[in-house]
Amino acid sequence: MTAINSNVPRLGDCTVKSPLSLSIENNDLIPNYVEEGTKVIVDSVFRDEIPTEFKTFEVAGPREKIYFDPSKTRAGIVTCGGLCPGINNVVKSIVNELSHGYKVRSIQGFRYGYAGIVPSCGYETIQLSSEAVRDWDIKGGTMLGSSRGPQDPAEMLDALERLNINMLFTVGGDGTLRGAQAIYEESIKRNYKIAIIGVPKTIDNDIDFISRTFGFETAVAKAEEAIQSALIEAEGAPRGVGLVKLMGRHSGYIAAHASLANGNVDAVLIPESPFKLEGTGGLLSWIDRKLKEQNRAVVVVAEGAGQDILAGEKPEFDASGNQKLLDIGTYLGSSIIGHFKKTKDPVNLKYIDPSYIIRATKASPTDAIFCRRLGENAVHAAMTGRTGIVIGLWNDTFTHVALADAVSRRKVIDPDQDLWRSVLQMTGQPPTFY
Repeated sequence: MTAINSNVPRLGDCTVKSPLSLSIENNDLIPNYVEEGTKVIVDSVFRDEIPTEFKTFEVAGPREKIYFDPSKTRAGIVTCGGLCPGINNVVKSIVNELSHGYKVRSIQGFRYGYAGIVPSCGYETIQLSSEAVRDWDIKGGTMLGSSRGPQDPAEMLDALERLNINMLFTVGGDGTLRGAQAIYEESIKRNYKIAIIGVPKTIDNDIDFISRTFGFETAVAKAEEAIQSALIEAEGAPRGVGLVKLMGRHSGYIAAHASLANGNVDAVLIPESPFKLEGTGGLLSWIDRKLKEQNRAVVVVAEGAGQDILAGEKPEFDASGNQKLLDIGTYLGSSIIGHFKKTKDPVNLKYIDPSYIIRATKASPTDAIFCRRLGENAVHAAMTGRTGIVIGLWNDTFTHVALADAVSRRKVIDPDQDLWRSVLQMTGQPPTFY
């Protein structure tokens, strides 16, 4: 594990009494403030000797004293990147905690991602209130709109200064958090007192030092439905093959978890475990074996898997600088059909790509609760003058994670560890298709 910055940046001393009217006493039937200095241990599993010093995260939550005077606070909210279940839930939670809990009256919503902060893009801001966002949580997508693409952090901070915004909530994944980090660094250069707080949004669940991101649980549930459909299709035809492509650019968490949830998958392909198609140890030979054994096969592939097989074309990049993935799903489908055409064995392939259906769906009950608590803790952090952080979850505890740590590397499945072992035990597939 890389080094962790346990010292959360602060704008200054907290001298304002919180309006939340919570308690500092136990057993008085009133929820408590979180005491300053409360930590959660990062490493909870050890081999051999237990260390004398522990890496820790600061525990998130409301404090008795805050930095900002709510009556003089102007907040901004922006949602960026691809769609994900739960974005509207997070925004509603932030707005409600600001307005109901802290009595903040000025909350601006920026349209269409970071582009909405930059005046030259021409997007008007939206005045947000509890009434305005009342039914947002029952809708998928993002009511604020989203976009990809880098914006000049200096230009964004100029716009925030002109609007007298002193806290900005950024809801997004890796690229969004990098943008938030850039705005934070620009604010440090200028000594501009603004709290920059990230809320981690990525279906892929690939942000480091955060055990779960919102939208992931919903995505797994919807992905499992797609796998079940593929299974039914495969069983409904002689020598049927159900092929499902799921999200996961660099990390195969959705493919792994959805396959485990379904329990009837014969092969799972993820970016972390390279594979080959041909040969006795290849994927096509494995599919042939499963068809002979059970007259059907179900294959789940993460979108970022097998990109080395498709290498050779000139890479293209999206507006955020992410390399565009080549379509492993259709390539696998064509390869399966072509292989069995050569061997003169019939095969009935059914290909399912539910990506946009999953992205646009509303949050599940579990994710909705999670989103609400993320939004609340983001507001608590901002009101105490914390900045340059993202709200995380670690050991079932909400935490403050430095933005620099969260974007330092990508979280991926370790093929040596128990999650991948469970997948292999469920599918029966070999550790590698080579």
